[in-house]
Amino acid sequence: MNKFEQLGLNESLLKAILDLGFENPSEVQEKAIPLLLEKDTDMVALAQTGTGKTAAFGFPLIQKIDADNRNTQALVLSPTRELCLQITNELKNYSKYEKGINVVAVYGGASITEQAREIKRGAQIIVATPGRMQDMINRGLVNIKNIDYCILDEADEMLNMGFYDDIVSILSDTPDEKSTWLFSATMPQEVARIAKQFMSDPLEITVGTKNSGSSTVSHEFYLVNARDRYEALKRLADANPDIFSVVFCRTKRDTQAIAEKLIEDGYSAAALHGDLSQAQRDGVMKSFRGRQIQMLVATDVAARGIDVDNVTHVVNYQLPDEIETYNHRSGRTGRAGKLGTSIVIVTKSELRKISSIERIIKQKFEEKTIPSGIEICEIQLLHLANKIKDTEVDHEIDNYLPAINNVLEDLSKEELIKKMVSVEFNRFITYYKKNRDISTQSSGERRERGDSEPREFNNNGAVRYFVNIGSRDNFDWMSLKDYLKETLDLGRDDVFKVDVKEGFSFFNTDPEHTDKVMDILNNVQLEGRRINVEISKNDGGGRRDHNNRGGGRNSGGPRREGNFAPRREGSGGGFRSDRNSAPRREGSGGGFRSDRNSAPREGGFRRNEGSSDRAPRRSESFGDSPRPRRPRRD
Repeated sequence: MNKFEQLGLNESLLKAILDLGFENPSEVQEKAIPLLLEKDTDMVALAQTGTGKTAAFGFPLIQKIDADNRNTQALVLSPTRELCLQITNELKNYSKYEKGINVVAVYGGASITEQAREIKRGAQIIVATPGRMQDMINRGLVNIKNIDYCILDEADEMLNMGFYDDIVSILSDTPDEKSTWLFSATMPQEVARIAKQFMSDPLEITVGTKNSGSSTVSHEFYLVNARDRYEALKRLADANPDIFSVVFCRTKRDTQAIAEKLIEDGYSAAALHGDLSQAQRDGVMKSFRGRQIQMLVATDVAARGIDVDNVTHVVNYQLPDEIETYNHRSGRTGRAGKLGTSIVIVTKSELRKISSIERIIKQKFEEKTIPSGIEICEIQLLHLANKIKDTEVDHEIDNYLPAINNVLEDLSKEELIKKMVSVEFNRFITYYKKNRDISTQSSGERRERGDSEPREFNNNGAVRYFVNIGSRDNFDWMSLKDYLKETLDLGRDDVFKVDVKEGFSFFNTDPEHTDKVMDILNNVQLEGRRINVEISKNDGGGRRDHNNRGGGRNSGGPRREGNFAPRREGSGGGFRSDRNSAPRREGSGGGFRSDRNSAPREGGFRRNEGSSDRAPRRSESFGDSPRPRRPRRD
């Protein structure tokens, strides 16, 4: 039996739930829906972003609406245009079998006249942003004086965005006897003030610990020198080949600059900030939802309300000014019970903020090092091998096999594999061989190690392993570390530097555990599949997961040649990288490319003929969609 049936929802809603594929209610839905259906009451629900709050208020709201009454009966306030449209679409999906219910979205950037016309035709539910709603009230285009229900979704975000006065004004225009449902991830003072002023003895439900972070999100930070922050971002992207992420910057200017740099380096990236028109924002979000963009660089305000499935990482390129904002950022990943990772790139001067965030979200960060060039090359090589293994064969290729076999007939299987992989791999490893390690160690760790040698050249005796399980087996670094410790019967600090990729992972132990690791894990099965563990050629390179947040220094190594020159190119601005700058990527079907006239290629890292020292570029070889045309910049 579908557990939604036990919550008291009517048949038409259960039918819509079945169509949507919902099987079991989330915790906030399980707690809120029966209470809201039972009686008309005020409610405060505290739950993290991505826990299903829209359905928690949407299902009972639709069931309580009188479809025969064309007057406005409910108002839903949300912080952004994107979230406003998303809630509207979800409510329409929920009510698809409820005849006569009309939901209208009211938001800035669209025709206010057309929105007023839709409401006049009959809208039982209005979903609105505070600014546009206040504008419509001031113009006399909407009447909310007789509504029965008012829902404040993402209340803390609306107040953080400066909508306090608008919300107070809007709520003052509603009847005292209505039911008010307030949904929020955190409970700052302004939210509590709204609840006290406009709600009467509200019921309160809390999912998890108040103000805490989501249990499905792991948190890690990387200590770098300030000048290496952008290089660190690129290395983290290269070390996570399947990254699908939101990268947060503080300002619109930084957001645009970082996005342009990533684009010039061939990454499938785009910027999202307040200076974009609504049409531009819609275009960026459509590309991101379609996974044509792998790295969406955004400001906090622009990213609020983004609800995109399967975001793997949130990258805090810069920490927010308000520590509480970190919770909203990390809530973009680990949604609907899936695992996600929140990454913070910090300098020594920002380390104290990590401790402050830990106290607020009630979760610990793992300190990690920026991957070395050799580590990235190994990850990319194994990722390429997995992609080849998992690629479905289109049998149209059979027509060309005789000619291909004729060309390759003198090569052995081993030679063929080496050459095929080298086509994509040579330029990448050539680039990273030339570039220095940028990881920065804490002073506490260096004292424990008893040396000051750069990590790139000092593995401290640790043994690094490759294992054929990863995120597709529902592991993140925390759960895999726990699994390895339990399976191997090792102590808390005996397994370290755990890095989880889609189809494989890496981890380290001290040398004395090597025989145990190899003997036990190679004889273990996970859900019927035999685990295979091997000692990585890049043996070691691991530091333990310490919480000492001391100072650090640059780890040395040769300086990277060809730093970015802020060279303006036409109206688009942009940045041009010199020939030896970062590895260029042409991600799987997204972003912009500077070589507009070249044909789209299929295959990992793009090789440019006749230029042996150029940085490798990511191509679309195993991507999901062809490269789109580069849009005109306004």
